[in-house]
Amino acid sequence: MSEVFEAYERRYCEISASLSKKCTAASALDGEQKKQKINEVKAGIEEAESLIRKMDLEARSLQPNVKAVLLAKLREYKSDLNNLKNEVKRVSSANPSQVARDELLESGMADALTVSADQRARLMQSTERLNKSSDRIREGRKTMLETEELGVSILQDLHLQRQSLLHAHNTLHGVDENIGRSKRILTSMSRRMSRNKWIIAGVTVVLVIAIILILYFKLR
Repeated sequence: MSEVFEAYERRYCEISASLSKKCTAASALDGEQKKQKINEVKAGIEEAESLIRKMDLEARSLQPNVKAVLLAKLREYKSDLNNLKNEVKRVSSANPSQVARDELLESGMADALTVSADQRARLMQSTERLNKSSDRIREGRKTMLETEELGVSILQDLHLQRQSLLHAHNTLHGVDENIGRSKRILTSMSRRMSRNKWIIAGVTVVLVIAIILILYFKLR
């Protein structure tokens, strides 16, 4: 998950918890004190909206699988902020019952009037589940990168082995050529030796015959 998004998220959660407390405190006040407290809550809501916009921009710049998880978180945060706005309207209105009727007509849901403890607990549980999902995605991505690095290393080793085999093949091919050339030379030498043997044998026979003839004519 993006560190920038996490920083915005932590700040938003702090502001949301603070605004919820201030809203509850404002409902018990009257006059200027109540008005001042409500103004503080409205200022905090503006800051929370700004953080949500920043988180939205950051989430949309990330990988698709991470972006989907973060956008789901943002939907929860936006719903929480809308409920807080409705609570501020209810607290600041001089006629709470009229505001309640207006909110029921707009949303069609009576539970949108206040931020219940159960709803906030469900929001925290959803956030926790999303965080765990983000951790699993991060671990999966880490494993994928490690596997990819291992695959690249194996491919490099295979490439080196292929180069070694090609070099050995070329060397053996050169040896085969040298052996063939040597074999042809030996065959040629063998033929020359055989031919020389016959020549020597022929010369020897001629010399023997010549010697015999010479002795014959001398002794006759």
